[in-house]
Amino acid sequence: MISTHILDTHLGKPATDVVVRLFSEDGRLIREAKTNTDGRVSDFGMVDLKTGIYSLEFFTSAYFENLGLETFFPKAVIHFYIKDASQHFHIPLLISPFAYSTYRGS
Repeated sequence: MISTHILDTHLGKPATDVVVRLFSEDGRLIREAKTNTDGRVSDFGMVDLKTGIYSLEFFTSAYFENLGLETFFPKAVIHFYIKDASQHFHIPLLISPFAYSTYRGS
């Protein structure tokens, strides 16, 4: 299972209604979701995960535009490797208008 959440560190709150796309290693779109009121995508649904490289694209520009803020990064892309597909992979994103960071969550 793959999940994510976005925290807006500029405002100190979850980033809601951000489009997040999950892609396979070959660039095929697997699923698209939007963050909920808690800034989370709890599960991308019935995804048959296999060993390999995946990526998440977070479309942050519309989020910042809705707040009336400029941003340097129109989207954040995180590539990650799945070695054991039976595990839960939580990939958080911390954003501000001019920076972002990530880590492997639990």
